[in-house]
Amino acid sequence: MSGLRFSIRQKRFSPPAVLATIYAVFIIAGAVALRLPFSNAGDVTFGDAVFTAASAVTVTGLIVVDTGSDYTLIGQVIIALLIQIGGLGLMTFAALLLTMLGLTIGMPQRLVLRDELGQTGVRDLLVLVRVVMLVAFVAEAIATGLLMIVFVPEFGWTQGFWQALFHAISAFNNAGFSLFSDSLSGYVADPIVNITITVLFVLSGLGFVVLADVNRQRSWRKLTLHSKLMLSGTLVLILFAWIMFALLEWNNPATLGGLDNIGARITASWFQAVTPRTAGFNTLDYAQMENSTTVMTLMLMLVGGGPSSTAGGVKVTTLIVLALATVAFFRRQERLHIFGRSLGMSEVMKVLALTALSIFLVVIGLFLTSITYDGDFLDLLFEVCSAFGTVGLSRGATGELDEFGRAMIILIMFAGRLGPLTLAFFLATQSKSKVGYPEGKVFLG
Repeated sequence: MSGLRFSIRQKRFSPPAVLATIYAVFIIAGAVALRLPFSNAGDVTFGDAVFTAASAVTVTGLIVVDTGSDYTLIGQVIIALLIQIGGLGLMTFAALLLTMLGLTIGMPQRLVLRDELGQTGVRDLLVLVRVVMLVAFVAEAIATGLLMIVFVPEFGWTQGFWQALFHAISAFNNAGFSLFSDSLSGYVADPIVNITITVLFVLSGLGFVVLADVNRQRSWRKLTLHSKLMLSGTLVLILFAWIMFALLEWNNPATLGGLDNIGARITASWFQAVTPRTAGFNTLDYAQMENSTTVMTLMLMLVGGGPSSTAGGVKVTTLIVLALATVAFFRRQERLHIFGRSLGMSEVMKVLALTALSIFLVVIGLFLTSITYDGDFLDLLFEVCSAFGTVGLSRGATGELDEFGRAMIILIMFAGRLGPLTLAFFLATQSKSKVGYPEGKVFLG
């Protein structure tokens, strides 16, 4: 009987369900910690704490209270820890600790770790865990040192160090939390802040599998197809967004047009072009941007970064495979071809399912939040896409939502952080059915 119960429990709690439960528990625990008297300045409600904890664990960055003024140093440390755990993954930390202690990681734990890292197999998971930790801590340490050059002269050694460390953690994990009420708008033309912050979230947004592959091969020809797609796709998207943002906002007096020199405009264009890839920081006010720029930003937020990264979205590789499938359809090709490799229909079906479900979640989320929201529709759409892509950019609608609207945003952030991982688990499971059916025809278009 005990064996039967264990079997039932195993079937009931799949690795994605376990992963979702773990993250939910951390959100509640984080909310309780942030609600304690020594964690906040006294004006933070439990609802505010839950929203902040959810935003931190899902590495989104949307806020309903000011992080720098409404939370004490202890509260800010708690938020930074939640960001680090949410970005790199709780199971990643647990796996590293167990291996350091010489303990064996069982198959059930490996399956959960596999989902958390966005993989389809359990081979070399521990190697990837070590890569994740090494890259994260080294990158954050270097970035902290560079940011101290800017923050220490302004805030002093203690406060300057904390400002640098907090923003380094937030940037590497693509969280978008800032201790400044206007994000990084005060440093719109500062080269150190702009370069350091953007390098952090571009690096982590590529995905740790890509970083490990580049470090191992160190040759474009030897890289895997996935790495080539991520690197080339990321480069194209960044250049496209950089050029388009500059063109669309160059004469807008509320954004680029208000900056004194060309260098500052180019720097600001670069930052705003890269940050929608789920980073969440901003050096210009998104509420003042042109509608065309806002629509472009919406698309970039939905695309996001790469698999096995700290970024969200449907992922760059998904966008590339969708484009290749479209081209292949019009050319009447059975398989997709790129970089001397081919992709079968099974990959296309996975991408289509992932994209369709992502669009469905965004539409449903938009519908539910609009029920009690009376503001501008474009602002609300921006917030929903930002929540699903775990970006954190805002046009101000989040702060105007009631309790129901906030709850919906929390669920969207949660789905955005865990949805693609859960989909990867189910879509990688092959059907065991041996029943065959006659082919039918459906007229489309």
